[in-house]
Amino acid sequence: MSFEHILNSLPYAAPFLFVNGLNRLDDDGVEGHFTFEPEMDFYKGHFKGDPVTPGVILTECCAQIGLVCLGLHLLSKENVVLDRAGIGFSSSEMEFLKPVFPGEKVTVISKKNYFRFHKLKCEVKMHDTKGDLVCKGILAGMLTNDTDG
Repeated sequence: MSFEHILNSLPYAAPFLFVNGLNRLDDDGVEGHFTFEPEMDFYKGHFKGDPVTPGVILTECCAQIGLVCLGLHLLSKENVVLDRAGIGFSSSEMEFLKPVFPGEKVTVISKKNYFRFHKLKCEVKMHDTKGDLVCKGILAGMLTNDTDG
């Protein structure tokens, strides 16, 4: 199944886009993937000679796949024009269990906790290609339905 309408509506572009594709998307959750290419700029200084993906970038990847893609899907069911939807990140509580190195592909699985009054809260988990849990947490954000402007 193609989720191009969701991917094309994401408010991000390289080098700050951390979604390569979606495997599953429904009203209860999403699964997507991203490969951290070795050429990405943040690896030049994190850490010198021994690069590792910063936790804030892992959190952003989880948020883009697990919160934003799911949120856009849920808004589309309300007939919101997706390229006019607004998204604000409101909270995160992440636990990091394993490093992600340059060249690694990760899979993010998100489960909706609730979506009320355009506030979305999700439980996210990131796994590496071996299936090992890399990080997990709870993310929340506000979605707007900008139909006025």
